[in-house]
Amino acid sequence: MSANAAAAEQATNEEQQEFLTFVLGDENYALDIMTVKEIRGYENVTKIANAPDFIKGVINLRGDIVPIIDLRIKFNVGEASYNEFTIVIMLMIGERVVGIVVDEVSDVIKVKESEIKPPPEFGVAFDSAYLHGLTTVKDDMIILVNIQKLISSDELGLFDPNAQAEYE
Repeated sequence: MSANAAAAEQATNEEQQEFLTFVLGDENYALDIMTVKEIRGYENVTKIANAPDFIKGVINLRGDIVPIIDLRIKFNVGEASYNEFTIVIMLMIGERVVGIVVDEVSDVIKVKESEIKPPPEFGVAFDSAYLHGLTTVKDDMIILVNIQKLISSDELGLFDPNAQAEYE
């Protein structure tokens, strides 16, 4: 392989980003794979008094107290049921581990920046400020969530608002 061909291939690889796709209700979403720590089944949580409905509670994950957020409730999509098939994606956001409940995990996709369309101002289940954009994979529209910005938002209240600037 020539030096130019190797450089061109490396440049092509660099402009792709990997996303983990998941399903909420009838919609396909994706988040940056680099934030994913692990994927687990749902387990009983310890409820937190006066927490919003979408914050199911906390679990002890190998010594870390991890808040569990049900994105189905947060985005008002899908049926929030909890059984052996319920999936929790553990994310590393900054220095904090956070779990999100989803209907199912689908695949890992690679997306070039040029394939990402800007988010619409309407028509999605949540504030478009938390969107990275939209892309299409095999005729399916995938909503790319800026999960760092969502999890660190004042709206969820899981982080010190002064630390939020890191994700903007």
